[in-house]
Amino acid sequence: MRYLTLVLTLLATAARADDAKPFSPAEYPPGVQKALRYANEECESQGGGAVTFAPDTVRKVDLTGDGRDDYIIDFRDTKCGDRETTYCGTGGCVMNILVALPDGSVRPVFDGYVRSYRIVAPPMKRGAARVIRFDLHGSYCGGFGAQACVKEKAITATPFAFKQP
Repeated sequence: MRYLTLVLTLLATAARADDAKPFSPAEYPPGVQKALRYANEECESQGGGAVTFAPDTVRKVDLTGDGRDDYIIDFRDTKCGDRETTYCGTGGCVMNILVALPDGSVRPVFDGYVRSYRIVAPPMKRGAARVIRFDLHGSYCGGFGAQACVKEKAITATPFAFKQP
């Protein structure tokens, strides 16, 4: 009986692995593909090898409250050849946010280094922008690297950046 259970578990695991498809930039709109090309350009400029994207590099979620999918591109787990830190540093990892426009195109609204982020609970009223809580390098709050620095931003179609004081 144990042998049968083991075989069934292995078959179920293998079936799930087969269902997981590799990351494909071609599945995203041209604006998202352009942002993803940054990884290739950066890797090439550093003499790296092939770029490997994690399955969750691009996250589709309505951030602006308009009912259209917006995109968060997080290069945290992207690899350049054998290097795992090409897109990350003491300030975090490269992250882009692109919002969908009514004409079907996307607009970049954020491009910066982020240690981590969390989308705050959905807005209370329909059509309202979502808020993202960003964990940033301490210098964005007047401190230094290891100090905590948290900033929140409601995501709209207006570009933004975090400035050091």
